[in-house]
Amino acid sequence: MPKCTNGTVGFGKVGRRVVQAAFDGGDICSEGGAPLLRLVDERIGLTRAAARVFADSRRAASVRHDMRSLLAQRVYGLCCGWEDVSDHNSLRRDLALQTALGSDQELASAPTLSRLETSATTAHATALHAVLLEQFIASHKAPPDELVLDIDATHMPLYGQQEGAHFHAHYDNYCYLPLYVFCGQDVLACVLRPSWRDPASVFSALIKRIKDTLRQAWPRVRLVVRADSGFCRPRALRRFDAWGIDYVIGLQKNATLEWFSALPSLALAEQYQASGAKQRLIGEFQYASRNWERERRVIARLEHGEQGANPRFVVTSLGGDASELYERLYCARGEAENRIKEAQLDLFGRRASCRRFASNQLRLLLAALAYTLMINLRRLALKGTELERACAATIRVKLLKIGAAVLRNTRRVRLLLASQHPLKHVFLTAARALAP
Repeated sequence: MPKCTNGTVGFGKVGRRVVQAAFDGGDICSEGGAPLLRLVDERIGLTRAAARVFADSRRAASVRHDMRSLLAQRVYGLCCGWEDVSDHNSLRRDLALQTALGSDQELASAPTLSRLETSATTAHATALHAVLLEQFIASHKAPPDELVLDIDATHMPLYGQQEGAHFHAHYDNYCYLPLYVFCGQDVLACVLRPSWRDPASVFSALIKRIKDTLRQAWPRVRLVVRADSGFCRPRALRRFDAWGIDYVIGLQKNATLEWFSALPSLALAEQYQASGAKQRLIGEFQYASRNWERERRVIARLEHGEQGANPRFVVTSLGGDASELYERLYCARGEAENRIKEAQLDLFGRRASCRRFASNQLRLLLAALAYTLMINLRRLALKGTELERACAATIRVKLLKIGAAVLRNTRRVRLLLASQHPLKHVFLTAARALAP
């Protein structure tokens, strides 16, 4: 067969100039921005903290890559857009990624990284969740007065013989249903669950673990749990009351709630018929279901428009104006859904290709670590730039995926980046902000 890779390819002409291409440019890579990840990682100590929770049971004489470099390689790869372990068979030779990991040798191969994933246990997952909480606490210079914890579940589609795979009629697929906890932009937990379990399972137990850690660091912090109606369970509400945790949680419609709001709903329907404009009203009342031990405050948001009546109900332990609580606090929970999309889609948190359940939990947590690294890059280095509020995928394309020629000798490693890169000033600003 002809050696096509050694030849020159013609692309016609531009004016009088002949356009040609050949694979003879030397050591050129597409991950020129990867060293920025190393600066962020060293600043916050993310992968070193994660490596400490992995007991290395490998034979020491045969180990070429320590646990920290394995985890960092996997996390940096996710940040740079390499979603699967098999990508590292070629990525291990990328000089920019080697430099970001502080190495001048080939990185770990796909089989080595696969063995890391298959060695995952439940204890590893618990310890990595503690790392996420430690990172969140360390990101605050002063104790906060109040923290709002957003709880939501999403689905992770499966296409194989994974442990715990079950068919879910709502998603029309075999899937897992991971549970996420966010506080603002920070991910505090991501627990993998089979799809046959109740969406609210492990809900209150997870909040208790987070509560214990946060109040150990900040004893006076006020915690508010915010979630949709899928997480409204009597036992959870009782526990939150006992633990001193406030909540604003959606409440599923039923005949009693609709009876409480029947007269206002009828009035809104009449006003809509008279004016033709959508009508809206927010009110409140005291309510207790059969399984509740006492009455609680319920906020009702009633609407009537072209599609008819659209009531929503929220149970809360908070005081204050009902409209403010619903519109400014409860409705803001939708931002957590954007953060879940960023972690799952931009950083490949849906990639559950392992057979073992614990290994897929590790993959979910690796995506969470990559997400933590990216939001800290945004927080520490991109403030005041046009990428200050950019999502992880945008930061990757505009700041990390930069073509670079790599010159490496015994004295230095030089990354020769394009002089006409449109965000050169942002790259330099980030590098200076993160410099030791």
